[in-house]
Amino acid sequence: MTHERGFASDNNSGIHPDILNAMVEANQGHAVGYGGDKWTEQAIQLFKKEFGDDTEVFFVFNGTGANILSLKSASRSFNSIICAETAHIQVDECGAPEKFTGSKLLPVSTSDGKLRPEDIKPHLHGFGFEHHAQPGVISITQATELGTVYRKEEIQALADLAHEHGMYLHMDGARLANAAVALDMNFREFTRDAGVDILSFGGTKNGMMMGEAVVFFKPELATFTKYFRKQAAQLSSKMRFISAQFIPYLGNGLWKKNATHANRMARLLEEEIKSIEGVEITQPVDANGVFAIIPGELIPELQKEFFFYTWDEQRNEVRWMTSFDTTENDIHTFGNLLRQKMKK
Repeated sequence: MTHERGFASDNNSGIHPDILNAMVEANQGHAVGYGGDKWTEQAIQLFKKEFGDDTEVFFVFNGTGANILSLKSASRSFNSIICAETAHIQVDECGAPEKFTGSKLLPVSTSDGKLRPEDIKPHLHGFGFEHHAQPGVISITQATELGTVYRKEEIQALADLAHEHGMYLHMDGARLANAAVALDMNFREFTRDAGVDILSFGGTKNGMMMGEAVVFFKPELATFTKYFRKQAAQLSSKMRFISAQFIPYLGNGLWKKNATHANRMARLLEEEIKSIEGVEITQPVDANGVFAIIPGELIPELQKEFFFYTWDEQRNEVRWMTSFDTTENDIHTFGNLLRQKMKK
């Protein structure tokens, strides 16, 4: 591979210097383990400032950990969890949500990664019938796995549907910052204020080294979460190195700076390639992902220069992700390469 930076995933990017500096500053002397340190307390207060004083926050190692802890806290083994067929919990977590919660995932077909009330209503039956898995949670991803973004009113409609049936709404926010920038909203506006009950708050894809947060907007749901976190091997003994990252991320607005740049690079990539004959962009470029269909024989050739993943092999659909450290030169160089390959 000629170029170090590709478009495979925003997970492939490095760590923002401000995050590294925060971790270095936390690496001074001794501190009480398992979250009893000043950095964790400061980070929790930043979350409360963002979402409300009664918010409950639990730091974990990764996104899968955040999702299983969220879902375990909101469900029982006899429940079903309704999600898009493209959802990370359905496709990319090796069955962890079902193994950890005992609940049944019900994937719903969707063309753009977004669930709508009419998609979910056919699954809302059998309440009180002991032979039927009881619908318990609707889980959505923001931004979705297809790079699209739910508008606030779309989230509110799903929340209203869930609550009408005594269910909860969970949001997988692995790319929450990119969605916030796309919507031009603060985090609370399209999560808590839109009816979300539990949020998996991600930062790793937006310049952090590791670590996510599970954020509860209904404190009663968090009653047993500390025990579930321990059982899930998601309780960090040196938690200060996870929580310290959220101090510049939330406190200094780093989340917005990084996500704004990543989203802008995705739009630049869209502009670079959309006029190339033979390239079909398949999804709206709402956040930091570009999905396109290109000739299948070109995919391995391009991957040798700029690595990326094939999204749908049957359609020759590929996914190009941009990051906080993607450069305009990356975009233009890749665009020129694609243009040259298409002419051959």
